[in-house]
Amino acid sequence: MKRVALYALSLLLGVEALTTTITDIQGTSFQSPLAGQFVYGVIGVVTAKDRYGVWIQGDRSDDPRASSGLRLYGGAATRFTNVGDLVSVSGRVAEYRSSANDLLLTEIDYITSIVSKSSGHTVQPLVLGVDRIPPNNQLSSLDVGRDGWLSIPNNITLLENINATLSPDEFGLDFWESLEGQLVTVKSPTAANFPDRFGSVWVYGDWPATGKNARGGLTIHTDGPDELPPAHPEAILIGRPLDATRNPKPVMGAKLSDITGIVTYQYGAYYILPLTAPEIIEYPDFGVPPSSLNSTSHACELRIGDYNVENMSPRSHHIPKIAAHVAQHLHTPDILFVQEIQDDSGARNDGTVSANKTLRALADAIKKASGGVEYDFINVEPEDNKDGGQPGGNIRVAYLWRPEKVSLVAGTIGGATTSTEAVIDNDGNVEFTYNPGRIDPTHAAWEEARKPLAAAWQTVSGDRFYTVNVHFSSKRDSSSAQGDARPPVNGGSERRMSQANVTATFVDSILALSSSASVIVAGDMNEYAATRAVLRPLQALLHDANDVADVPPAERYTYAYDQHAQEIDHIFVSDAIAKRGGEVEHVHVNTWARSIGERASDHDPTVARLWVCDADVKDGTEGPAVELGADHGQVVL
Repeated sequence: MKRVALYALSLLLGVEALTTTITDIQGTSFQSPLAGQFVYGVIGVVTAKDRYGVWIQGDRSDDPRASSGLRLYGGAATRFTNVGDLVSVSGRVAEYRSSANDLLLTEIDYITSIVSKSSGHTVQPLVLGVDRIPPNNQLSSLDVGRDGWLSIPNNITLLENINATLSPDEFGLDFWESLEGQLVTVKSPTAANFPDRFGSVWVYGDWPATGKNARGGLTIHTDGPDELPPAHPEAILIGRPLDATRNPKPVMGAKLSDITGIVTYQYGAYYILPLTAPEIIEYPDFGVPPSSLNSTSHACELRIGDYNVENMSPRSHHIPKIAAHVAQHLHTPDILFVQEIQDDSGARNDGTVSANKTLRALADAIKKASGGVEYDFINVEPEDNKDGGQPGGNIRVAYLWRPEKVSLVAGTIGGATTSTEAVIDNDGNVEFTYNPGRIDPTHAAWEEARKPLAAAWQTVSGDRFYTVNVHFSSKRDSSSAQGDARPPVNGGSERRMSQANVTATFVDSILALSSSASVIVAGDMNEYAATRAVLRPLQALLHDANDVADVPPAERYTYAYDQHAQEIDHIFVSDAIAKRGGEVEHVHVNTWARSIGERASDHDPTVARLWVCDADVKDGTEGPAVELGADHGQVVL
C-alpha cells in the first residue's frame, strides 16, 4: 500500500499547487469560509463510503482547528470512487443540517467533476488520546451561567449564528468540529450507557474523563457550590458501521475493542461512524449488591425507599421484578415512596382513576417476594387525565408503609383538588388539614403534572415526622445537548422551577410552625442537582441526603441518558434530620442490568436510613453537625 504526501501527488497529477485544499474548505470556524462557492481540484484520499457519498482526507494542517477531512455527497462520489483512491474533485461547498437545531455539516454537495487518479492509498487515522485529547470542560463557550451547559435561561444564543473561531483544546463541540470528516481511532473504549434505539452507543476512550464512577459511567455532579457540572464532551456516539456490520449491545462499563471510523455530525450530535463494528471484550459484573441498610431496632431510625416504578398498572409484567427489588435489594423499607402508579385500568382511557388494584398488586407481590412482609398503601385519586403522563394512565405518587413500624397521623384523606395545610393541633403538634393531602393542587405549576402528596406520620414511639412525595414535570421538548441552541434547551425547566418553589413553600410552612420538625421530601424530580437554578428553592431550605451521608459525588446516579449517569430522583431532609446524620444508597438494579429489556424500570431505587425523632438522638449522643448554606432557610419565590 502506498503512502505519499498529497501535495507531492497533486504535482504528479498536474494539479496546480495552489488549488483549494480540504483545510481551506473546513476553515477554523464552525462553518466553511467558502460555503456556497465552487471549488476546483480538491485533492484527497477516499477513507470511507456509504450509500450516499464518501469521505476524503488530505494533508493535515499544522492548525488543529482546521479539519483535513471532508464529506462528498451524491451518487457521483459513490459510483466513481473506491476506498483508497486518490481523487481530484470539483463542486459546490455547502453546509447541511436535517433539522433546525442541528449543527451544520460541511460538505461538497454538487459535484461537477471527480477523477480517480490512482488507488491503494492509505490514511493513517488520528489516534484520540494520543494525537489529540478531548477536553473535559464545557461543550461550548456560549454555555454561560452559574450552571454551565445546564444554566437557566437557555436557548439565548445560536452557535451557528455566532460561528466563532474554534477552541478545540477548551470546548467539546469545538473539538469534535475540528475533526469533522477525519479518520480517527478510539483506543480501549468504554461504553457509558446502553445502546440507543438505533443501536448507537456512547463511549469514551483511553483519556481523562470527568465524573467517572466505579461502574465506568460518567456522572453529572458538582463537587462544590461554584463548580460547573461536567458536560462530558470527552464521550462520543458510535453510529452505524459503514460496512453494514452491527454494533454490539454493551452496557455501562463494558470494554470494547478499538474503534476506527469517521467523525461526522448527524441527528443532533457528533458521531464516529466505524469502518466495522467493534466487539465487546469485557463485561462488568452484573451482580447488583443489595443495600447494606438493613432493618433497625430503634423506633426512631427508619428506612425510606424511593422508586419510580414506570407506568405500573395491575397487569404490568414488571410487578414481580419491582417487588423482588423492594424485598431483596432494599430489604422492605419502612416507608416506600413510589411514582408512576397507574390507575386500575392502566393505559385504557376509560375514566378510571382509582389505583387500589395497582397498589394491592404491588403490595401482594412484595409480600410474596419477602416471605410475608405486609404493606399498607395510600394515594389520592387524580382527576381523569389531569396529571400528565400516558393518556388514560392517570399516573400518581403513592406511599406504601409497614404498619408495625409507622402509621399515618389520624385525619381525613384529601381529594384531587383539595389543598392540605400545616396547622397546630390541640396538643401543640403539627398536623395537616388533610392527611395525606395534595399540595396546592390547583396551582398553575401542576397543570398537566403530578401533584405532590404530603403526609404526617408517627413512629411506634409516638414521634411525628412529615413527608412529601413528588414527581415533577418531564424534560420533554429538550434540545440536543450538542445542538445549535446554547445553552441547550432544558424542556420544562420553568415548570419544574415553579413546582420546586411550591413544594418548598409548603415545607417552609411546616418549619415555621416547628423549626425542629423532621421533614423528608423525595421522588422523581426530573432534574439534576447540578441544575441549581431549578432546584434552588429546595436546596436553599433543605439538605441533600447525599451530602448528609457523604455519598461520593460520582456515585450519585439513578438514571442513565445519553453519555451521562445522572441523579434525577432525590431525597431532601430538614435540619433536624440532617444534624442527626444518615445513610443513603442508590441501588443500581436497573442501570446495571444486562440489557434495556431486562430492566424493571428506567430508574434505580434509593434507600436511606434516617433518624426522624425529635427527642432522641441515635445511640444517645449528638449527631454530626451539618454546616448550613448562606441562603439556608430562604424560599425562592
